[in-house]
Amino acid sequence: MATVNITVGSHVWVEDPDESWIDGVVSKITGKDVAINTTNGKTVTEKLSKIYPKDLEAPPGGVDDMTKLSYLHEPGVLQNLKARYELNEIYTYTGNILIAINPFQKLPHIYDSHMMQQYKGAPFGDLSPHVFAVADVAYRAMINERKSNSILVSGESGAGKTETTKMLMRYLAFLGGRVATEGRTVEQQVLESNPVLEAFGNAKTVRNNNSSRFGKFVEIQFDKHGRISGAAIRTYLLERSRVCQVSDPERNYHCFYLLCAAPQEEVDKYKLGNPKSFHYLNQSRCYELVGVSDAQDYLATRRAMDIVGISDKEQEAIFRVVAAILHLGNICFTKGKEVDSSVPKDDQAKFHLKTTAELLMCDVNALEDALCKRVMVTPEEVIKRSLDPQSATISRDGLAKTLYSRLFDWLVDKINKSIGQDPNSKFLIGVLDIYGFESFKTNSFEQFCINFTNEKLQQHFNQHVFKMEQEEYTKEKINWSYIEFVDNQDVLDLIEKKPGGIVALLDEACMFPKSTHETFANKLYQTFKNHKRFIKPKLSRTDFTIAHYAGDVLYQSDQFLDKNKDYVVPEHQDLLSASKCSFVSGLFPPLPEETSKSSKFSSIGSRFKLQLQSLMDTLNSTEPHYIRCVKPNNQLKPAIFENVNIMQQLRCGGVLEAIRISMAGYPTRKPFFEFINRFGLLHPEALEGNYDEKVACQKILEKAGLQGYQIGLTKIFLRAGQMAELDARRAEVLNTAAKTIQRRIRTHISRKRFLAIQKASINLQAICRGRLACKVYSNKREQAAALKIQKNIRRHQSRQAYKKLHVSALVLQTGMRAMAAHNELRFRKLNKAATLVQARWRCRRAATYYKKLKRGCIVTQTRWRGRVARRELRKLKMAARETGALKEAKDKLEKNVEELTWRLQLEKRLRTDLEEAKAQEVAKLQNTLQEMQKTIDETNQLLEKERESAKKAIEEAPPVVQEKEVLVEDTKQIESLTEELETLKTSLDSEKQRADSAEEKYNELKESSEETGKKLDETEKKLKQLQDTLRGLEEKLTNLESENKVLRQQAVSMTPNKFLSGRSRSILQRGSESGHLEPRVPIDLHSSSINHREPHEVEEKPQKSLNEKQQENQDLLIRCIAQHLGFAGNRPIAACIIYKCLLQWRSFEVERTSVFDRIIQTIGNAIETQDNNDVLAYWLSNASTLLLLLQRTLKASGAAGMTPQRRRSSSATLFGRMTQSFRGAPQGVSLALINGGVTAGVDTLRQVEAKYPALLFKQQLTAYVEKIYGMIRDNLKKEISPLLGLCIQAPRTSRASLVKGASRSVANTAGQQALIAHWQGIVKSLGNFLNTLKLNFVPPFLVRKVFTQIFSFINVQLFNSLLLRRECCSFSNGEYVKAGLAELEHWCYEATDEYAGLAWDELKHIRQAIGFLVIHQKSKKTLDEISHDLCPVLSIQQLYRISTMYWDDKYGTHSVSPDVIANMRVLMTEDSNNAVSNSFLLDDDSSIPFSVDDLSKSMEQIDIADIEPPPLIRENIGFSFLLPRSD
Repeated sequence: MATVNITVGSHVWVEDPDESWIDGVVSKITGKDVAINTTNGKTVTEKLSKIYPKDLEAPPGGVDDMTKLSYLHEPGVLQNLKARYELNEIYTYTGNILIAINPFQKLPHIYDSHMMQQYKGAPFGDLSPHVFAVADVAYRAMINERKSNSILVSGESGAGKTETTKMLMRYLAFLGGRVATEGRTVEQQVLESNPVLEAFGNAKTVRNNNSSRFGKFVEIQFDKHGRISGAAIRTYLLERSRVCQVSDPERNYHCFYLLCAAPQEEVDKYKLGNPKSFHYLNQSRCYELVGVSDAQDYLATRRAMDIVGISDKEQEAIFRVVAAILHLGNICFTKGKEVDSSVPKDDQAKFHLKTTAELLMCDVNALEDALCKRVMVTPEEVIKRSLDPQSATISRDGLAKTLYSRLFDWLVDKINKSIGQDPNSKFLIGVLDIYGFESFKTNSFEQFCINFTNEKLQQHFNQHVFKMEQEEYTKEKINWSYIEFVDNQDVLDLIEKKPGGIVALLDEACMFPKSTHETFANKLYQTFKNHKRFIKPKLSRTDFTIAHYAGDVLYQSDQFLDKNKDYVVPEHQDLLSASKCSFVSGLFPPLPEETSKSSKFSSIGSRFKLQLQSLMDTLNSTEPHYIRCVKPNNQLKPAIFENVNIMQQLRCGGVLEAIRISMAGYPTRKPFFEFINRFGLLHPEALEGNYDEKVACQKILEKAGLQGYQIGLTKIFLRAGQMAELDARRAEVLNTAAKTIQRRIRTHISRKRFLAIQKASINLQAICRGRLACKVYSNKREQAAALKIQKNIRRHQSRQAYKKLHVSALVLQTGMRAMAAHNELRFRKLNKAATLVQARWRCRRAATYYKKLKRGCIVTQTRWRGRVARRELRKLKMAARETGALKEAKDKLEKNVEELTWRLQLEKRLRTDLEEAKAQEVAKLQNTLQEMQKTIDETNQLLEKERESAKKAIEEAPPVVQEKEVLVEDTKQIESLTEELETLKTSLDSEKQRADSAEEKYNELKESSEETGKKLDETEKKLKQLQDTLRGLEEKLTNLESENKVLRQQAVSMTPNKFLSGRSRSILQRGSESGHLEPRVPIDLHSSSINHREPHEVEEKPQKSLNEKQQENQDLLIRCIAQHLGFAGNRPIAACIIYKCLLQWRSFEVERTSVFDRIIQTIGNAIETQDNNDVLAYWLSNASTLLLLLQRTLKASGAAGMTPQRRRSSSATLFGRMTQSFRGAPQGVSLALINGGVTAGVDTLRQVEAKYPALLFKQQLTAYVEKIYGMIRDNLKKEISPLLGLCIQAPRTSRASLVKGASRSVANTAGQQALIAHWQGIVKSLGNFLNTLKLNFVPPFLVRKVFTQIFSFINVQLFNSLLLRRECCSFSNGEYVKAGLAELEHWCYEATDEYAGLAWDELKHIRQAIGFLVIHQKSKKTLDEISHDLCPVLSIQQLYRISTMYWDDKYGTHSVSPDVIANMRVLMTEDSNNAVSNSFLLDDDSSIPFSVDDLSKSMEQIDIADIEPPPLIRENIGFSFLLPRSD
């Protein structure tokens, strides 16, 4: 790394003991020491060589391939994995290596069938990283290159290796078809074997509750066609020592605990009990697992054994052996009577010894001798030597381990036999699920073998990674010869080299009886004292350390010798091979004689080395693919990312080793356009005009002065540190530009401040001058104001005196005038009141008369409607009597009518009472008004008299005094009259209120009456609806009964002779019924001449000639319709000809005929292997038209030979009219002059009583319409599918031009044309397809359905691709897709709604997703705005996926805010808790979206009367009925 690139202010990564790596900012550089302010608030000092630069432009959601990282180093890798894990992106590529982080939660949406379909055949790297992509690459490589492949899954316990293996096999089964074996598929059997292997090969460890303690290599075999044909499971290094030795808090193998938790009868049968009572289980205090039921797992294991083919007898023997091992562990020994001898310790030990012998079905004494004694064979004699208690215990544990190991091997062999291997298999894909690198506090022989395996696999991995690097360099044509290869061969030599390796020395030590672990350790110290990978600890005499690729591991050699010994003690072999149990004796077959005599030494290490070498040979013969599984935390909980733990796993998994290999070459690779976008500012002159990207990159690098880089065909390859140097140069340019901008801004701000101060000073001066002028002006103004005040006061005083005089005069005048006006006003009020009273009374009288008229009308209407309803009820009763099936409905209707009649009578009574009450009230009001009128008249007369007397008094009295007296008297009288008038008004108002209340009551009653009338109308409507429903049910019942009769008769087998005789009878019967037809054809099946012959004449006539003639006509028709007959107007000729012929021949009414089958066969032959859409459209038009004619003509008939019962005419009733309408002519078919006697068209034709063959023909024709529709739709899908893959992502060159902006208008115009070229290809395909359908007159209804499904397919493909490919979720790509969608919208507009229909609406998902990509200021949008306004159709999972994958390659803006992302995750969690499917992909609908009824309703009338027959049959006399005739 170039240290000059780190400057003050640089963002860097520094090691941290808690977080592994933490980012910070450089605050100070002192020589080679750097002070860094970290993000956790600390300040640390570190060496310059130990810090790494941080990429500030890395996408916030990470990159899907870590080779795309600008800085490929440990902290960059860790941060990228963490960012993706937080977004539930658990898969990440490193080149072609897949890193899978265990989510510890179910993510079903990324493993469903939709996702498998998406990855099928997709190029590697095009879609988001996934385990399916690795499996797909392996399968495609096997098919294309005809070479076996392997997938290596590694990781520590709990990392998810087993689940990943299951997913791999699921996907390979999805690709490789399904070859069943004994009713189950191969992959099912492999997966079903997992519970058995897990029960006997898995155990709880410190890190994992279900840790595999053996390696597994699954070979999935394929035949030459790429179908799965067989499988085999290979296992490696079962941890045998765990049977006897378990450390706390781990557990022994699951099967022991499962058997102890078995049903009580099983436990009693094997004399078991609590696990705490067995020595092999109670060495650890852990007996149960949290959340796991051993009893249920026992039953599940037994079921799995049944599935893989293990019989009940074998299962019983297996668990007897497991129980025997538990009892064997409880046999304790003590010193015997003889020296160095041993015997069972107590009665408890003897009980377990006896139980073990019973379970293994061997002799108790023989078992005791095998455990406590050894037989030594010498040339002279056979010597029995006793063993001391310690040696007997070792012998006991050896027998237990051997027994369990043989049992496990037997299970694996049994499973392989059950699955079945294919000896003729051509290729295989191997899936290796093997333990990862292990380093514990105590590391024994098992960890040594495991780590040896991982060293071997790491060497293979390193070679593969280096090979991939070479292929990348070769593909880009750059020089790579000087790159060094990282190899770990020295560690492998240390372990396995002969004769001086650790394994060889261990075998040598095991062969010497007196060797101990101390002597073995000393031998190792002496042999490898100078080896750089072997380290001797200072404080131990038996431990040793090996420097593995993943770190140093300290091994304890105490039990290496015991665990390495593998030979079976002859006494144990003899004992168990002689067992009475065939299963146990089968586990220990007799050894060959020479082997038993020689008893050569065999070791676990040597055997394992051979197995490992065999595995490596298999892997070397295949093309490898790697999956590295990572466990994010030790709590086994989701959403926890432990940096230190993961860095250790990345080291152990070889991921960091792969990065080191990449670092040795060119760790940074950038496509030309990305390099220019990022570093083009270092040399702007190179980007002027039309430039070549490769040349521009060369100029930028030359100006930067870098050495050692390489320029490939499409990418720039930079050495380690060069990216940081370029970023430093770029930062300098940006800093210089920033300083220039800051300088100009500061200048602008200073000048702005100066201008503001200048303007303020000028304003201040102006204000001061203005203030002085104001003071001078104020003095002058005060003087003028004083003069004006004096003048105004004097004028005011004079005016006041004048006003007093004027007011006094006005008051006198006003009083006089007011008195006169008051008198006039009082007179006018009285006159007005009288007029108002009269007007109200006349109004009331007119309103009353109007209401009476209205009420009479309503009563008349109500009675008339009741009469009509009763008349209709009588009609209904008459119709109901005609059919017994409607009796129940009639009763209900009668009850409803009775109830309505009762309600009507009740309403009439209420209305009558109301009218009487109202009449009485009106009479009272009239009397009151008359009395009031009399009172008013009397009052008026009094007033007249008073006026006359007042006038006389005024004339006679003196002028002043008498006038005053009269005025006073008149005023009093007027006041008394006024009071009386007020009283009358009050009483009138009260009467009015009473009248209004009565009117309100009347209105309420009127409204209720109207509501009742409305209810009555509604009831009448319901009655009509019920009648219509009953009518439809009656017709359906009739049709169903007829079809049932047809089907029942069809079930009766008929011989050919019976068929002929029945056919003759049907001909005769039809002839007798159709005697009105003119005999135009000399020899016709349906000629009326047959009617006039006697039965014996008909029998004498050869029936064969009739059949031959009919056969000839059918042959000619089939030959005719097999040709392309074209169209007459918009009507397909073939369909019309077929329909006319079938109708004329009465083929619909016969019980057996072959013409239908021949027509169907002709259609099938025409479309069988037809990719020509023109032919398919032609037959779709004909088939749909013919189906329409049949749909509107045929109806099910009764059984053959039975005349349908005719209903009596009931035209007078409602049901009679309904029946007549249903029995009318076939709708939409006008067939004029089919034969001589038939002259009318629609009016005279009746629906044809169809027999079973005709109904079956209609069903077959329906199926062919759907089939042809599906073929046309699928052909169009195939045509546009390749273009859709290009349409979802803009071409890189075009995208680069989009990012750079519109600097060159001419170039941009050409670029826009290039951008939408693929979209225009789709539009062209759609247009051609539409023209083809139009030319063949396919019904517009079907055309709309096709395009609706095609647009739905486009929506699904584009939307799913968008969600699976991060590079597509960019701003510029959104603009590209938006432009393409505009082309589709324009096409829909030009196609019109008649043919396009609602196709445009089917693109709602991709339209809203693209709309989200191209909007600005996403970070300011709330979740509610996004989910309800912008993208209401998209689900939360889909919005979350788009939001997290979005990146702006044009303006550099960010996606939605972190709060919105957090809210989305909360909603997604709630959805998953509610068990709602959270798949974010769409499903393509390939169903048939219409029915025959839909098609029939959508098509218009078809007039086939004037169809000209084709030349082939026009001259044939047998088809003369096809010729059109004139009247």
